[in-house]
Amino acid sequence: MSTFRLCIISILVVTTSFVAHSQARETPKTESPIGAAVQKDNFFPQVKFETSMGDIVIELSRAKAPVTVNNFLTYVKEEEYDNTLFHRIIAGYIVQGGAYTTDFTERKSNYKIINESGNGLKNEAYSIAMARMSDPHSAKRQFFFNMKDNDNLDPGRRWGYTVFGSVIEGKEVLDAISLVDTRVNPEIGFPDTPVENVILKRAIIMPEPVFD
Repeated sequence: MSTFRLCIISILVVTTSFVAHSQARETPKTESPIGAAVQKDNFFPQVKFETSMGDIVIELSRAKAPVTVNNFLTYVKEEEYDNTLFHRIIAGYIVQGGAYTTDFTERKSNYKIINESGNGLKNEAYSIAMARMSDPHSAKRQFFFNMKDNDNLDPGRRWGYTVFGSVIEGKEVLDAISLVDTRVNPEIGFPDTPVENVILKRAIIMPEPVFD
Protein backbone atom coordinates (compact mmCIF):
# COMPACT_ATOMS: atom_id res chain seq x y z
CA MET A 1 0.00 0.00 0.00
CA SER A 2 1.38 3.42 -0.93
CA THR A 3 2.53 5.95 1.67
CA PHE A 4 -0.01 8.42 0.28
CA ARG A 5 -2.89 5.98 0.76
CA LEU A 6 -1.72 5.17 4.28
CA CYS A 7 -1.70 8.88 5.12
CA ILE A 8 -5.26 9.30 3.80
CA ILE A 9 -6.47 6.35 5.88
CA SER A 10 -4.74 7.77 8.98
CA ILE A 11 -6.44 11.14 8.45
CA LEU A 12 -9.85 9.49 8.13
CA VAL A 13 -9.31 7.56 11.35
CA VAL A 14 -8.20 10.64 13.29
CA THR A 15 -11.02 12.85 12.05
CA THR A 16 -13.86 10.40 12.53
CA SER A 17 -13.06 8.45 15.67
CA PHE A 18 -14.42 9.19 19.18
CA VAL A 19 -12.48 7.99 21.98
CA ALA A 20 -12.58 5.41 24.47
CA HIS A 21 -8.97 5.64 25.49
CA SER A 22 -8.29 1.97 26.10
CA GLN A 23 -9.21 -1.03 24.00
CA ALA A 24 -8.92 -4.74 24.65
CA ARG A 25 -8.60 -7.34 21.90
CA GLU A 26 -11.50 -9.52 22.95
CA THR A 27 -14.17 -10.69 20.53
CA PRO A 28 -17.11 -8.24 20.46
CA LYS A 29 -20.25 -9.42 22.21
CA THR A 30 -23.78 -9.74 20.88
CA GLU A 31 -25.55 -10.35 24.20
CA SER A 32 -25.93 -8.36 27.42
CA PRO A 33 -28.17 -10.47 29.69
CA ILE A 34 -28.58 -7.82 32.39
CA GLY A 35 -29.70 -5.16 29.95
CA ALA A 36 -31.81 -7.62 27.95
CA ALA A 37 -33.84 -8.37 31.09
CA VAL A 38 -34.72 -4.70 31.58
CA GLN A 39 -38.28 -4.22 30.30
CA LYS A 40 -37.55 -7.09 27.92
CA ASP A 41 -40.78 -6.66 25.93
CA ASN A 42 -40.39 -2.88 25.58
CA PHE A 43 -38.83 -1.97 22.24
CA PHE A 44 -38.47 1.69 23.26
CA PRO A 45 -37.24 1.92 26.87
CA GLN A 46 -36.52 5.38 28.23
CA VAL A 47 -33.65 6.59 30.39
CA LYS A 48 -33.46 9.88 32.28
CA PHE A 49 -30.11 11.60 32.76
CA GLU A 50 -30.02 13.84 35.82
CA THR A 51 -27.14 16.18 35.05
CA SER A 52 -25.59 19.11 36.87
CA MET A 53 -27.30 21.36 34.31
CA GLY A 54 -30.74 19.75 34.19
CA ASP A 55 -32.55 16.60 33.11
CA ILE A 56 -32.48 14.85 29.73
CA VAL A 57 -34.78 11.97 28.74
CA ILE A 58 -33.69 9.57 26.01
CA GLU A 59 -35.87 7.09 24.17
CA LEU A 60 -33.85 4.04 23.11
CA SER A 61 -34.50 1.97 19.99
CA ARG A 62 -34.14 -1.67 20.97
CA ALA A 63 -35.94 -2.60 17.76
CA LYS A 64 -33.14 -1.10 15.64
CA ALA A 65 -30.10 -1.55 17.90
CA PRO A 66 -30.80 -4.39 20.36
CA VAL A 67 -27.17 -5.21 21.19
CA THR A 68 -26.27 -1.57 21.77
CA VAL A 69 -29.38 -0.76 23.79
CA ASN A 70 -29.02 -3.80 26.04
CA ASN A 71 -25.35 -2.97 26.60
CA PHE A 72 -26.24 0.63 27.50
CA LEU A 73 -29.03 -0.50 29.83
CA THR A 74 -26.59 -2.81 31.60
CA TYR A 75 -24.42 0.16 32.57
CA VAL A 76 -27.50 2.14 33.61
CA LYS A 77 -28.87 -0.75 35.68
CA GLU A 78 -25.52 -1.20 37.43
CA GLU A 79 -25.33 2.57 38.14
CA GLU A 80 -22.08 2.74 36.21
CA TYR A 81 -22.95 6.07 34.59
CA ASP A 82 -23.72 7.77 37.89
CA ASN A 83 -21.34 10.61 38.78
CA THR A 84 -19.48 10.53 35.49
CA LEU A 85 -18.37 13.44 33.34
CA PHE A 86 -19.30 14.77 29.98
CA HIS A 87 -15.61 14.93 29.22
CA ARG A 88 -15.56 15.96 25.55
CA ILE A 89 -17.73 18.77 24.21
CA ILE A 90 -17.48 20.40 20.80
CA ALA A 91 -20.08 23.09 20.21
CA GLY A 92 -22.24 22.37 17.19
CA TYR A 93 -20.87 18.85 16.92
CA ILE A 94 -20.96 16.41 19.86
CA VAL A 95 -21.32 16.02 23.63
CA GLN A 96 -19.52 12.89 24.82
CA GLY A 97 -19.46 11.08 28.15
CA GLY A 98 -19.93 7.84 30.01
CA ALA A 99 -16.44 6.82 31.12
CA TYR A 100 -14.73 9.10 33.62
CA THR A 101 -15.37 10.07 37.23
CA THR A 102 -15.15 13.69 38.35
CA ASP A 103 -11.41 13.28 38.99
CA PHE A 104 -10.93 11.72 35.53
CA THR A 105 -10.49 8.19 36.80
CA GLU A 106 -11.63 5.80 34.08
CA ARG A 107 -14.50 3.52 35.05
CA LYS A 108 -14.32 -0.18 34.21
CA SER A 109 -15.73 -1.41 30.92
CA ASN A 110 -17.41 -4.77 30.46
CA TYR A 111 -16.60 -5.77 26.88
CA LYS A 112 -16.69 -4.59 23.29
CA ILE A 113 -19.93 -4.89 21.32
CA ILE A 114 -20.65 -5.36 17.65
CA ASN A 115 -21.23 -2.34 15.46
CA GLU A 116 -24.90 -1.84 14.54
CA SER A 117 -24.46 1.36 12.54
CA GLY A 118 -26.24 -0.14 9.52
CA ASN A 119 -29.58 -0.19 11.35
CA GLY A 120 -31.07 2.72 9.44
CA LEU A 121 -30.80 5.25 12.29
CA LYS A 122 -28.82 8.37 11.37
CA ASN A 123 -26.44 10.55 13.38
CA GLU A 124 -28.99 13.34 13.37
CA ALA A 125 -29.26 16.23 15.81
CA TYR A 126 -30.22 15.08 19.33
CA SER A 127 -29.58 11.42 18.60
CA ILE A 128 -27.35 9.37 20.92
CA ALA A 129 -24.65 7.09 19.50
CA MET A 130 -21.82 4.90 20.73
CA ALA A 131 -18.26 6.18 20.79
CA ARG A 132 -15.52 3.84 19.60
CA MET A 133 -11.93 3.59 18.45
CA SER A 134 -10.90 3.09 14.79
CA ASP A 135 -11.88 -0.60 15.15
CA PRO A 136 -15.57 -0.51 14.18
CA HIS A 137 -16.45 -3.15 16.81
CA SER A 138 -14.71 -1.45 19.75
CA ALA A 139 -17.60 0.40 21.45
CA LYS A 140 -17.91 -0.33 25.16
CA ARG A 141 -19.52 2.27 27.43
CA GLN A 142 -18.83 5.74 26.04
CA PHE A 143 -21.62 7.51 24.18
CA PHE A 144 -22.12 10.86 22.52
CA PHE A 145 -24.99 13.12 21.56
CA ASN A 146 -25.03 14.56 18.07
CA MET A 147 -25.56 18.32 18.21
CA LYS A 148 -26.23 18.59 14.48
CA ASP A 149 -26.84 16.23 11.56
CA ASN A 150 -23.43 14.53 11.44
CA ASP A 151 -23.69 12.72 8.13
CA ASN A 152 -19.96 11.98 8.23
CA LEU A 153 -20.58 9.57 11.11
CA ASP A 154 -23.15 7.48 9.23
CA PRO A 155 -22.12 4.25 7.49
CA GLY A 156 -21.35 4.22 3.80
CA ARG A 157 -18.31 2.56 2.28
CA ARG A 158 -16.98 2.30 5.82
CA TRP A 159 -18.48 1.50 9.21
CA GLY A 160 -20.32 4.32 10.96
CA TYR A 161 -21.15 5.12 14.58
CA THR A 162 -24.13 3.25 15.99
CA VAL A 163 -27.14 5.42 16.79
CA PHE A 164 -29.40 3.78 19.38
CA GLY A 165 -31.83 6.45 20.54
CA SER A 166 -32.76 10.11 20.66
CA VAL A 167 -33.56 12.88 23.12
CA ILE A 168 -37.29 13.32 23.71
CA GLU A 169 -37.09 15.77 26.65
CA GLY A 170 -34.46 18.26 27.73
CA LYS A 171 -33.06 19.34 24.37
CA GLU A 172 -32.56 22.80 25.82
CA VAL A 173 -30.42 21.27 28.59
CA LEU A 174 -28.28 19.47 26.03
CA ASP A 175 -27.98 22.70 24.02
CA ALA A 176 -26.69 24.50 27.13
CA ILE A 177 -24.20 21.72 27.87
CA SER A 178 -22.89 21.89 24.31
CA LEU A 179 -22.04 25.59 24.73
CA VAL A 180 -19.97 25.47 27.93
CA ASP A 181 -16.41 26.79 27.83
CA THR A 182 -13.82 24.11 27.08
CA ARG A 183 -10.03 23.75 27.10
CA VAL A 184 -7.22 21.25 26.83
CA ASN A 185 -7.11 19.73 30.31
CA PRO A 186 -3.65 20.64 31.65
CA GLU A 187 -3.36 17.57 33.89
CA ILE A 188 -4.29 14.79 31.48
CA GLY A 189 -4.09 16.49 28.10
CA PHE A 190 -7.67 15.75 26.99
CA PRO A 191 -8.88 18.29 24.39
CA ASP A 192 -12.34 19.88 24.41
CA THR A 193 -12.80 19.34 28.16
CA PRO A 194 -15.23 21.63 30.03
CA VAL A 195 -13.55 24.25 32.20
CA GLU A 196 -16.21 23.58 34.85
CA ASN A 197 -17.21 19.93 35.23
CA VAL A 198 -20.52 18.92 33.65
CA ILE A 199 -21.66 15.87 35.59
CA LEU A 200 -24.07 13.06 34.81
CA LYS A 201 -25.22 12.70 38.40
CA ARG A 202 -27.59 9.81 37.84
CA ALA A 203 -28.98 7.69 35.00
CA ILE A 204 -32.42 6.22 35.71
CA ILE A 205 -34.51 3.71 33.78
CA MET A 206 -37.96 5.23 33.42
CA PRO A 207 -41.10 3.22 34.29
CA GLU A 208 -42.43 1.14 31.42
CA PRO A 209 -45.52 2.69 29.81
CA VAL A 210 -48.82 1.00 30.64
CA PHE A 211 -51.29 0.77 27.79
CA ASP A 212 -54.99 0.03 28.20
